[in-house]
Amino acid sequence: MRSHITAADGDPTILTPQALEFIGALDAAFAARRVELLVARRHRRALLASGAESLSFLSSTEHVRTDDTWRVAGAAPGLVDRRVEITGPPDRKMTVNALNSGARVWLADFEDATSPTWANVVDGQRNLRDAIDGLLDFESGGKRYAVGPDPATIVVRPRGWHLVEKHVLIDGRPVAAALVDAGLYLFHCARRQLDRGSGPYFYLPKLESHLEARLWNDVFVLAQELLGIPRGTIRATVLIETITAAVEMEEILYELREHCAGLNAGRWDYLFSMIKTFGGRPWFSLPDRSAVGMTVPFMRAYTELLVQTCHKRGAYAIGGMAAFIPSRDARANAVALARVAEDKRREAADGFDGSWVAHPGLVDTCRAAFDAALGTRPNQLHRHRSEVTVDVADLLDVASAGGSVTEAGVRSNVAVALRYFDAWLRGTGAAAINGLMEDAATAEISRCQLWQWIHSGAVERELVEKLIAEELAALRAEPDAAGHRWDDAEEILRRTALDPHLPEFFTTAAYATHLA
Repeated sequence: MRSHITAADGDPTILTPQALEFIGALDAAFAARRVELLVARRHRRALLASGAESLSFLSSTEHVRTDDTWRVAGAAPGLVDRRVEITGPPDRKMTVNALNSGARVWLADFEDATSPTWANVVDGQRNLRDAIDGLLDFESGGKRYAVGPDPATIVVRPRGWHLVEKHVLIDGRPVAAALVDAGLYLFHCARRQLDRGSGPYFYLPKLESHLEARLWNDVFVLAQELLGIPRGTIRATVLIETITAAVEMEEILYELREHCAGLNAGRWDYLFSMIKTFGGRPWFSLPDRSAVGMTVPFMRAYTELLVQTCHKRGAYAIGGMAAFIPSRDARANAVALARVAEDKRREAADGFDGSWVAHPGLVDTCRAAFDAALGTRPNQLHRHRSEVTVDVADLLDVASAGGSVTEAGVRSNVAVALRYFDAWLRGTGAAAINGLMEDAATAEISRCQLWQWIHSGAVERELVEKLIAEELAALRAEPDAAGHRWDDAEEILRRTALDPHLPEFFTTAAYATHLA
């Protein structure tokens, strides 16, 4: 019996019967495997959290790690030089500004930087198609802005395997959001990109095992077959933002090798994953979020292992985010840009091939740091970092961060989480908060740290309750408080940070309750 697929109202040129049929074919082939992998993911995390299983490099895949003969597909047209990548949601203004920013790559983010309202999802797909076709523009201050002649290469980040899209149903069942995001982009833009001399490229988020990478590879194989484009056309860069993926980097590259371009090292999602996995264990304790930078030993172990793994297999290593938003305060800008430059110089010196920025005003700073290291070379793949030796104990040495939990750090997490949840509920996934461009990852680690500190006894619940009340009072007193959703933001924070059980993601229940 043939399945019946339906979609909520939206742009009919995006939600065509043929596009929905394509998504339906991907769902029919992979929906059951996705569910099995999510069950396995939760089971593994429960074993690690309880201490019943220890984190380790997998003995079952040792042959993959010791086989020196294989390499990933590597760069494709438009991905040869990735020294500066800009990230942001695919709304109309951001699409034009990001493509014109001077960055080599734009991460068009349907995941952490997009509040997944149905309008945002569909409009984002239309904006990408129109940008490729040269039809996208917007007006601001009486001026018209359009995509220029030398735009950045588009790399789409679909939502993670754990999320569903309740506005696309097959026999009444919601479809995996990842298949909706990737499927619509592939259906409408893969051939368009190839005709322009580029290709359909992706960033893959939230993977927790090489088997989840294998699933993506199989999706790509089938998608290329259905679309009639050559196998290997698609390229994917994987975000190593979970602790379990960190010990399977090489296996993830191997599973995606015919479609793989590289790996990315972030910060907040990686720490968020560590808290979810080990936050209930007696030995696990992290200080204030601001104290856990990329130079603390256990984070440095993670990035050095990533660069070494990538270059061993011919994959690009892409560094983390610079989230600073330039302002009109020249002195503050100078201090912040100096910090950004220092961070990007560190990444370039460590062997990364490029890095992320969140604002066009940071592109030149990032480029200068990598220009100094790369010169005219497009990458640093020649730097194998063979001197690096990292074991699991190094990755888990959270005590090496030092620092402490302070009331200021607790208050910061409360304030940022409330502000972000409010913005997300009102349709904004990339929110300017305290001079930084924050996305869902910041809210996730903020609320997870609150939970972990209360759970471990580092912070009294009463203090968190007090700070929530104080921050809400201050927010409600602000001149533009009308139209905000502070009550709903408070409900999400309490449910995801103060309950005895720590939810895996704030987005799943909040999406079902408030956006769908």
